[in-house]
Amino acid sequence: MTKKTKTDELVFLPLGGSNEIGMNLNAYGYGPDGDRKWIVVDVGVTFAGEEGIPGVDLILPDPEFLEANKDDILAIVLTHAHEDHIGAMGWLWPRIPAPVYATPFTAHLLRDKLRERGIERKVALHEVPLKHRFQLGPFDIEYVTLTHSIAEPNGLAIHTPLGTVLHTGDWKIDAEPLIGEQTDIARLKEMGEAGVLAMVCDSTNVFSEGEAGSEAGVRSELIATIGEQKGKVAVACFASNVARILSTVEAATAAGRAVALIGRSMVRITGAARAVGLLQDASFIEPEQARHLRDDQILYLCTGSQGEPRAALARIADGTHPHVSLGRGDTCLFSSREIPGNERAILELQNKLAQRGVEVITGRDRHIHVSGHPCRDELRAMYEMVRPQIAIPTHGEQRHLMEHAKFALSLQVPEALAIKNGDMVRLAPGPASVIDEVPTGRLLVDGEAVIRSDSETIRDRVRLSEHGYVMVSLAINAKGQIKAGPDVRARGLSERNGNPAEARLEQLADAAEEAFNRLKHDQRVDEEVAEGFIMRAVRKAADRIFGKRPIVDVVVMTV
Repeated sequence: MTKKTKTDELVFLPLGGSNEIGMNLNAYGYGPDGDRKWIVVDVGVTFAGEEGIPGVDLILPDPEFLEANKDDILAIVLTHAHEDHIGAMGWLWPRIPAPVYATPFTAHLLRDKLRERGIERKVALHEVPLKHRFQLGPFDIEYVTLTHSIAEPNGLAIHTPLGTVLHTGDWKIDAEPLIGEQTDIARLKEMGEAGVLAMVCDSTNVFSEGEAGSEAGVRSELIATIGEQKGKVAVACFASNVARILSTVEAATAAGRAVALIGRSMVRITGAARAVGLLQDASFIEPEQARHLRDDQILYLCTGSQGEPRAALARIADGTHPHVSLGRGDTCLFSSREIPGNERAILELQNKLAQRGVEVITGRDRHIHVSGHPCRDELRAMYEMVRPQIAIPTHGEQRHLMEHAKFALSLQVPEALAIKNGDMVRLAPGPASVIDEVPTGRLLVDGEAVIRSDSETIRDRVRLSEHGYVMVSLAINAKGQIKAGPDVRARGLSERNGNPAEARLEQLADAAEEAFNRLKHDQRVDEEVAEGFIMRAVRKAADRIFGKRPIVDVVVMTV
């Protein structure tokens, strides 16, 4: 292992996932200030949801700091395959090109993402076994088996000359995870005995007492609930929860139902699970085959539990899915939690199903879902095993992080810091403290482009959605006289009766003509000057007439 020097420091830098849930991007640096080597842990996305960004589905963490230090990045190490931990890799890896390490299930899903972006062959992807340990410069990295709501969840024990950090990733303690191994309690206790400098830990459920619960209990309830249904059954869950998929298959089998996978990600995840030796005994039929079965012989396993408008369940609720229809006498089970921000979309989806006569059953009605994140009893148990000197809460909004830090201190952890994205924390030597703040922010995936969240494109799009659009055109001759127009077209403006604006557009045309006539001759024949003057006049008139300040484009043509 690298020998420490007097000027070496071990630092932690969150660039996504602190002060928010999702979009995880973290970095660890080792060495003197100005000459550090870095490892990156997870590169995730979040989804636009209701954030008021028209036309944008994916949001990425801004890797500006890492991009500036890319020559010193030793590797990207991935904890597990959830989108908020690997979903940005295809978009951001070209900016922070480094070797990538992942366990088999995560690596399989990552290859699909890299292939979609056309960079699979460029990325040095190292597929490593569970509990693997390897050296990256001053970092001795060890995968530690945990449990979560996906296959192969891992914590990272990051050993350095200045101490060991346990980066938990997402986790809970599940004695019966159904898929994969149990939490490696023995190894966590060994680390605690040897001494852990810091634990960077999941804060999602810090306000929830007790334990998250086991997948085994969900399986029993799914078997009971599905067995009671008479018509067609649809189950909506996260495609990444392989244990839940297997439980649903077992419940369907017990009820004499065949299972059809509905949704691209459901097919993709089950394929990845089979490729690494999971779900080998599960069998599925094609959606088209389900048409030939009685209603009480079919179960649809669907994507779209979060109300995503283009997902399978949304199309079923709208009656537009090509292979699946649900109606009176049928049942839809939501075996999932509501991701914050999706509540309205989920409620609308459930209401659409109810309007079709579909009975909707959620985790509030029956015990058909458990969280994949630790509640307070599990956090307490983890701190008792690992006994870190420093607690760094992550994966949570500010109130989660502050409560987690307070809770850690109550468990006799000597130091706890509630930090935000961009805070560089020196973990050693000396007391833990924020020593710098680096640029951070959000990037938006807009079609095939990645743009900043404060870009003019987004500002215009938001304004279009709120205020509408007006187009003014007129033709003039060389003497600055109007030969045709002004012609005014508008989108997104309404008459008083609610119809699209037409009758009052003449008033905007009058405002445009009056503005033009106020110009001097040399201003009239200068198309750029004339366009700007007319634009301001028409926008002011639109504010007076419609109560809106639309984007106004003006074209003055000399003929």
